[in-house]
Amino acid sequence: MRNGPSPVRQGEHPIDLYYAPTPNGWKVSIFLEEAELPYNIVSMRLGERDQDSPSFRSINPNGRIPAIVDHAPIEGDDPISLFESGAILFYLADKIGRFLPTGVSERAAVMQWLMWQMAGLGPMAGQNGHFLLYAPGAAPYATERFFNEVVRLYGVLDTQLERLGPFICGDYSIADMACFPWVMTHKKQQIPMDRFPHVARWFALVRQREAVQRGLAAGAGIASVNSVEAQAARQKLIEASRRPV
Repeated sequence: MRNGPSPVRQGEHPIDLYYAPTPNGWKVSIFLEEAELPYNIVSMRLGERDQDSPSFRSINPNGRIPAIVDHAPIEGDDPISLFESGAILFYLADKIGRFLPTGVSERAAVMQWLMWQMAGLGPMAGQNGHFLLYAPGAAPYATERFFNEVVRLYGVLDTQLERLGPFICGDYSIADMACFPWVMTHKKQQIPMDRFPHVARWFALVRQREAVQRGLAAGAGIASVNSVEAQAARQKLIEASRRPV
């Protein structure tokens, strides 16, 4: 067993992306592809607990992906490391001056929807997926609660897209990049997409972007685990959730 993450794409690029192909990982790979920023993928095998390695914890003390190290920040010579996908999107958008408006009201609108995803859509969809996929039948109350909340949040997003489409804040932004990967999981999460026509239209529009497709395909080699490995990783996740902190 390895003692930490290992790079799977080598190069002299200024940004290292500590990555696994999950909704939160896709947010950042999609941004980097949209921005055409060169980057190195550092593979994080979550089932092997790479996120607990001392080397990764020095970058992200919270022990979750994604994280980045920017070796060429705008100010100063020292590398900048960042964790939390929303903070990473905000930092990179500011770095390149794209996908985040400069006007006060427009910028605030994008930031509020980014925070909505970070505080609502992502966590609730994550819990919904956990109880549906990893612990089916184990907690009926939790399954119903989180499913209903995700459906409610889809309704919130549908109303916003009806009001202001084609994208969440009118123009394509980091708000779309943050929300889209979580809507990618709608089939597994059993979300009735036919109830949300504006979300469905927006999802198809974003999904067809070439940079989005590249971002979703990033690190494809590290995602090819067989069913036995996938089951083992799932069991480890369940066991870890039961251990006392």
